[in-house]
Amino acid sequence: MKNVLVISTSLRTNSNSEALADAFLRGAADAGHHTEKVTLRGKGIQFCRGCLACQQLGRCVIQDDAAEISRKMHDADVIAFATPIYYYEMSGQMKTLLDRANWLYSSDYRFTDIYLMTAAAEDDDFVPDRAESGLTGWIDCFARARLAGSVFAGGVNGPGETAGHKALAQAYEMGKTV
Repeated sequence: MKNVLVISTSLRTNSNSEALADAFLRGAADAGHHTEKVTLRGKGIQFCRGCLACQQLGRCVIQDDAAEISRKMHDADVIAFATPIYYYEMSGQMKTLLDRANWLYSSDYRFTDIYLMTAAAEDDDFVPDRAESGLTGWIDCFARARLAGSVFAGGVNGPGETAGHKALAQAYEMGKTV
């Protein structure tokens, strides 16, 4: 049994990327894994100061919601991120969280498999490429980690438009295989 952490980065209620997160979560739970979902909606997460004190302290000096979330990331075997695509990139709040998780670099983190689920109004296959590239840039800093899978729901804009979208089944199946 693995500890699976799903982080939904959308700030919108009933968002399409969160629907993907929930499908992944159900798949992982149905496969017998311990699952937890964290949503960034309603969380206070400040920008990284770039002070690098975290590398010596083993934690960020800023005490806000990112501190607790990054501790959960540290202890997870699997992390799955779900983000809306804004201007062909991950959400700003996801990028801020990744920056704030800088202290993990010098820690004895557990995670090895990282997953990405994205949703966008545009439907072209290339739409999630930059978000995936941004996440793999973060992953590449962790020798034991890899991008283990990615799912994209294109052509969805308004809340709940992923209902019946093939990406929901893909996210569920990806969650079952962690």
